Amino acid sequence: MQFGIFSVSDITTDPTTGHTPSEAERIKNIVTIAKHAEEVGLDVFALGEHHNEPFFSSSPTTTLAYIAAQTEKLLLSTATTLITTNDPVKIAEDYAMLQHLSGGRVDLTMGRGNTGPVYPWFGKDIRAGIPLAIENYALLHKLWREHVVDWQGKFRTPLQSFTSTPRPLDDVPPFVWHGSIRSPEIAEQAAFYGDGFFANHIFWPASHTQRMVQLYRQRFAHYGHGDPDQAIVGLGGQVFMARNSQDAVKEFRPYFDNAPVYGHGPSLEDFTRETPLTVGSPQQVIDRTLGFREYVGDYQRQLFLMDHAGLPVKTVLEQLDLLGAEVVPVLRKEFAALKPAHVPDAPTHASLVAKKLATENKEEANA
Repeated sequence: MQFGIFSVSDITTDPTTGHTPSEAERIKNIVTIAKHAEEVGLDVFALGEHHNEPFFSSSPTTTLAYIAAQTEKLLLSTATTLITTNDPVKIAEDYAMLQHLSGGRVDLTMGRGNTGPVYPWFGKDIRAGIPLAIENYALLHKLWREHVVDWQGKFRTPLQSFTSTPRPLDDVPPFVWHGSIRSPEIAEQAAFYGDGFFANHIFWPASHTQRMVQLYRQRFAHYGHGDPDQAIVGLGGQVFMARNSQDAVKEFRPYFDNAPVYGHGPSLEDFTRETPLTVGSPQQVIDRTLGFREYVGDYQRQLFLMDHAGLPVKTVLEQLDLLGAEVVPVLRKEFAALKPAHVPDAPTHASLVAKKLATENKEEANA
């Protein structure tokens, strides 16, 4: 099972000090955080995409390529790649380039984002969000698998005899997750292609995530990709830890109460009860995370949100130390002991290359 962190790249004032980091500070810090994630033994670092304040990550591939040059094993991913407002041709080219530069250490999560004004800024209509996601991904999927592409669609100019460059590394496209908070159409899309489904798993109760994942698993099997429990599932989550739970609650409360997304709304106690947010000791985080399996089944990737709401970088790095030293080793052992042999691991470039070679050898043998 893969464990890691994701960032939405917000720039938020620290409510305990009044300090608001500059864009330069946040960009520098996110590189430090990603490098430390590898140092403490995490597998994945994922970065979101936004084109509006108060976020800085408008060009995830640039940042991820810079991180790739300073890491060795860390798998680089996106918390959201905006499939609706980005040109799928540019996505194909940019992420294939990142794939080459990182030595295959890249996958990506498609999403529609949650900022309505982005659509007209890029010449799109938010009312066509789902059709855009469906058509644009169909083109991206084709661009990575066919050398010469002819394309006619509704939302972009036609392509004639077009070849996306560079071609995917080893002729194997990056693995794709489709991320969603609430849209069953996206779960259906992930299932249709046999791709992964990443449930945001932050703002909604467990029952909602359970329904979304169950739908994806059922449709994954319907399209002939395997049994429902062999579908590739990832979950988000967010935690804040201290040696004892009382200290964790005391330290995190001002950040929660003033966070741009959920601040000045539900109480911390209500939010931790109704959503997967866990604020407490490392053991409480372990217990809560192991409980996710009870309603989504065996899954392949767990990413935690840690650098948000104005938390200073020193605190984030300390949280990573706890996650890497005390939480993830236990979760690895416990999840591995529970996972049946027929449930696959999360795809990597190496596993996808091996699968491709096995398929080609089988076809040659049957020829």
